[in-house]
Amino acid sequence: MILITGGLGYLGGRIAVDLLASNKKVRIGTRRSGMKKPDFLPDCEMVQMDMENTSSLVNACEGVDSVIHLAAMNADACLKDPERAFIINGLGVAKLLEAAQKKGVKRFIYFSTAHVYGNPLIGDISERSLPRPSHPYSKTHHMAEEFVLATRDKGLILGIVLRLSNVIGPPANIASDCWSLLVNELCQQAVNDRKLTLRSNGLQTRDFITISDTVRATVHFLNLPESLCEDGLFNVGGENVMSILEMAQRVATCCERTLGYLPEIICPDPSLEEEIKKLRYEIMKLKGTGFSITGDLNFEINQTLNSIQNRQK
Repeated sequence: MILITGGLGYLGGRIAVDLLASNKKVRIGTRRSGMKKPDFLPDCEMVQMDMENTSSLVNACEGVDSVIHLAAMNADACLKDPERAFIINGLGVAKLLEAAQKKGVKRFIYFSTAHVYGNPLIGDISERSLPRPSHPYSKTHHMAEEFVLATRDKGLILGIVLRLSNVIGPPANIASDCWSLLVNELCQQAVNDRKLTLRSNGLQTRDFITISDTVRATVHFLNLPESLCEDGLFNVGGENVMSILEMAQRVATCCERTLGYLPEIICPDPSLEEEIKKLRYEIMKLKGTGFSITGDLNFEINQTLNSIQNRQK
């Protein structure tokens, strides 16, 4: 049995769909009580979880072999209530780890964020780079990482921390709260407004990974022999680095080919001294475990555009 916290969300939903298609037993943890199975996950189990209630976490871990922990307050919510963010995103992970240990869970995969390295991300970034989290969201994720890795180092559970870059691709459930993510938001603007409005000059660079590769990486770490898990800390990126403006241009081009029109891109002009800063989000440790990047960014953008368009019909 695999427990996915946040399994009704953007990434969790896609992971759950993939695992169920492979005939894995999947339990979805949700904070809402009495939640019925969603149409896109008809064969899963549902369990109510409260990250502040130890007994509910212990119950959720009953009979579970592996935990994939994705449930967390998002960046906006963390900024509005940093204290609660530390309770849910940070201390909640410690509680869940304790519950997992009590119930004999063997493997605990924790999804963190590339932004634990700081903001903006600049230069060559590997797992050896010093974390400099500056936002309550990234600070609480870094705090949770320490709990997972400390538990691993004590030999209590096989803990794996995945520092994820920027994911591209449609959700399993179109109603998922994922439309503030950069590329998803751009796709939504392309369909709804027929123009792309950037909040910045677009010179900031980011690494992008397809949601298909992210799901594949999750399954990879579920099955990876312990001897190949090294110290348990891995960057997960797509080796697709580009500026926000370049990504907007790619979305516009995909929109023209898929939906038949080219959205206008609107953004502030950069100042004369500004330039695109180089970024390399290194994933050599990930690739050293035998994983390879195969996803197609344009395919995922096209799928996202189509899913938004179909929702409006």
